[in-house]
Amino acid sequence: MQNQFLSAIEQICEEKGISRDMVLDAIEAAIIAAYKKDFGDKEQEVRAELNPDTGEATIFVSKEVVENVEDTMTQITLAAANKIKKTAVIGDLVEIKEENRDFGRVAAQTAKQVIVQRIREAERDVVFSEFSDKEGTIINATVQRFENGNTYIDLGRATGVIFPGDQIPNEKYYPGQKIKVFVVRVEQTSRGPQIVVSRSHPDMVRRLFEMEVPEISNGSVEIAGIAREAGARTKIAVKSNTAGVDPVGTFVGGRGTRVQAVMGELGEEKIDIIGYSEDPVEFITNALSPTKVINVKLDAENKKAIVRVPEDQLSLAIGKSGQNVRLAAKLTGWNVDIDGADDAGIEATAEEVKDKPQPKKTSDLEDALIEANKDDEKATEKATEKATESDPTAEESK
Repeated sequence: MQNQFLSAIEQICEEKGISRDMVLDAIEAAIIAAYKKDFGDKEQEVRAELNPDTGEATIFVSKEVVENVEDTMTQITLAAANKIKKTAVIGDLVEIKEENRDFGRVAAQTAKQVIVQRIREAERDVVFSEFSDKEGTIINATVQRFENGNTYIDLGRATGVIFPGDQIPNEKYYPGQKIKVFVVRVEQTSRGPQIVVSRSHPDMVRRLFEMEVPEISNGSVEIAGIAREAGARTKIAVKSNTAGVDPVGTFVGGRGTRVQAVMGELGEEKIDIIGYSEDPVEFITNALSPTKVINVKLDAENKKAIVRVPEDQLSLAIGKSGQNVRLAAKLTGWNVDIDGADDAGIEATAEEVKDKPQPKKTSDLEDALIEANKDDEKATEKATEKATESDPTAEESK
């Protein structure tokens, strides 16, 4: 009997992943519930001690010392109390050891329910404690089932949920699929811990790069900001904390291996890696890359930036459905307006040549040519007159 009892406890501990003490506490609570059901009262204070080696239980009932007993279940006379505890006085609580008794069927059923409930609660607490420590991290999971647009995934000892807003648009899932997910939050509910995970959270990109770029862990480089539209495009600002280290090149990796590894995990989502700068103008210019920016005017009071770009790069600066400028605004924290009117390029050109010597106007050139032509005609007439005077036959031949 002893070996069977101990084996049962060990099996429960192994299957549920809970400690031996938790199982013993559940059994003691069950014994108390069974005792109250058959021999006691729900108002009684009952304590049970279970010997983990033998499986034998001892029950103690607490009673108040009074002069006149009105409730035998909860009260005891001073004379009776002094037999148990010589120093007892009126108002004290005295523990009385109860004799071992056999419980009836109803009490045994009650004990079983208590054990199951307590073990379930203990299991939930263990799962909650385990996964609450994993908030903000990436874990491996397996797609389990779909329900009302939600995707439920197997996390091993628990089930997580990906709500529609946390899924990557147009990404298809199927049962048994192995995926990486970002743990957003772990909540304790009446049905147990609810583990909310995501594939679209911006910090998932951060954690994936931390797995690919070891320089982040040693502090050489860091991620200064992330703006993401899951499934389409992400802009990530990076900076270096060590002289001579190129942050953008570090994140891209040799032949783009690092950034491609991250993109592969996100379904080929495009990732723009830009250099961070404390200068808002430079940071905004970088954030709009690869657009060529002519100038940036800042309105610090309204946190607004007007960016002028060449007309032929207007669509590139704005991006598909405004995506590029929208992500740049999220990343920099500035409300970015793109100005791509024709005069943007003209004004820029004017600024470059305003100090250079200007060519003569067309009308001035024409006048100079006319005057030069007149001078040539006069010179020809004079030459002819001289020739005639020296050779009279020239006029006749003419």
